[in-house]
Amino acid sequence: MFKPKAIYYEKDIINYPLGIDLMEKYKDVPKVEIENHNNIEEMRKKSNKEFMDMKRNLIIGVRKTHKFVENHKTSDFLVPYTSSGCTAACMYCYLVCNYNKCSYLRLFVNREQMLEKIIKTAEKSDRELTFEIGSNSDLILENSITKNLVWTIENFKNTKNGKLTFPTKFDMVDDILDLEHKGKVIVRMSVNPDYIINRVEFGTSRLEARIEAINKLKEAGYEVGILIAPVIMVENWKKLYLELIKILDSKLSKKVKQDAFFEIIFMTYSYVHTKINEEAFPNAISLYNKEIMRGSGRGKYRYKEEYKKDGELFLKEQMEKYFPNNKIEYIV
Repeated sequence: MFKPKAIYYEKDIINYPLGIDLMEKYKDVPKVEIENHNNIEEMRKKSNKEFMDMKRNLIIGVRKTHKFVENHKTSDFLVPYTSSGCTAACMYCYLVCNYNKCSYLRLFVNREQMLEKIIKTAEKSDRELTFEIGSNSDLILENSITKNLVWTIENFKNTKNGKLTFPTKFDMVDDILDLEHKGKVIVRMSVNPDYIINRVEFGTSRLEARIEAINKLKEAGYEVGILIAPVIMVENWKKLYLELIKILDSKLSKKVKQDAFFEIIFMTYSYVHTKINEEAFPNAISLYNKEIMRGSGRGKYRYKEEYKKDGELFLKEQMEKYFPNNKIEYIV
């Protein structure tokens, strides 16, 4: 269970039930009032080597931005929701690209306002819409602090023409297993080889626990997806990912394998990641490989096309062999 070192909070959070609850829950934790959760000068001035220490803090505020972004992968819209950032520290985290070292966990207490907009948008539609509510954070992790996911499912389940979806790297799913979700929720578990999880995805659940969580969710009637993401071309990467696929084949339940879908995403890295990781994790493996990576605008790196195409072909072949009846929604 995450226990913050300090709480940084906007004063308006006490105007919301969740804000009151969180202040009471953490009444013994030191607190610092802030003007804006988006601009904490004290945090911005900290050095890269303090990255993990910064993640021990919890920021609580009111979300002001509610713009839906159209999406054409596993949802219709990416939706700003109840949290941003994370307590874990995956060395490739895309939020680091946007927030630099300020990718700590921020909680937003105006959940009623956010969910109301989702419900109204769904019920005005003449077709079923899927809303991605976890693109900026991990809602299974957040739920262990706020119970927001339980609250969300209970208040969304009767919505017409709407589904919710989110990805996770955590196994703490027991809170939502007994909920009456009415098939309105799609949970997508992100997986990687143990080698990657142990050396790159710091603070997340182990592979075996993630697989067990997938099986539990399916048994509870949830629609489930599996992200092989991000694919990282470390030494012997094909051997590692083939072993991952074999483990999934052997340990996923028959119910999961009947209709689970897959997403495959190759890693995007950046100059910002490199600088933070060098100072925050000096003994960790390096994810940047200039031999097989290329610049991709605004300080980002992707795998060169020939290596990525080879990787796609390899993974497609293995998935067709071990999961011939399961759809790959996309490979990027």
